[in-house]
Amino acid sequence: MSRRAGAIPLTVLSAAVFIAACVEVPTGANDVLSIQFDPLPSPSVVVGDSLRDTLGVVRGLTITAFNYSGTEVENPQVRFSTVDRGIKVDSLTGIVTGDSVRSGARIFATLRGLTVTAPLAVVLRPDTVIESNARDSLSYSVLDTTANVSAPLGVKVLHRTATDTSAVASYLVSFQIVSPSDTALARLVADNRARSSLDTTDASGVAGRRVKLDVTRLTTLVDSVIVNAFVRYRGANVPGSPMRLVLKVKPQ
Repeated sequence: MSRRAGAIPLTVLSAAVFIAACVEVPTGANDVLSIQFDPLPSPSVVVGDSLRDTLGVVRGLTITAFNYSGTEVENPQVRFSTVDRGIKVDSLTGIVTGDSVRSGARIFATLRGLTVTAPLAVVLRPDTVIESNARDSLSYSVLDTTANVSAPLGVKVLHRTATDTSAVASYLVSFQIVSPSDTALARLVADNRARSSLDTTDASGVAGRRVKLDVTRLTTLVDSVIVNAFVRYRGANVPGSPMRLVLKVKPQ
């Protein structure tokens, strides 16, 4: 007798039954199937301080746990840890403190045998903000819209002592267009042209955002775009912040 097309061999079925019997898939509403780190309050923690959010408030790390159906599991009893120097983390609250500069310390979150990892930099305290391409120009085009994006306007974040100056990397900088008021005419974008008003300083301490113009909205005379850059520590502006950035605009 010939085997029907598409029929599954008995040996394959037996193996599938055996695997299903050995692997118990959690299906209860409070059974955790997967976990993920929630967005960190900041990409870095300052040496001698605790991890804070953009408002300067100390925040612990959190995770989100999901059950078999993809529904969030409430109040997961997660434990946090690290094996790297530079940081300490409270296993229950997820509050992180920094004790020495490090470009990328790892934090582990463990729940019911599942573990996820998140990187966190430990940086020097930001105490100075200086210009980095704070003045630039853009010749816009009505026909070639790809020309209507500026070079990055930015700032440089530093830590200064009596004898040395160091760049502060992995630190958040926020940007806001002050003028014009039409948020569709001029918008802040990242290098990939996606709208973004936040950037993280690079290894040299520089962060910046580009300005994208929608020339179809140029119904009034606009000769410049004014942007403010903010660098805050513990909720207060760092000296030099806000920094005024100016983009001169004119037709090609």
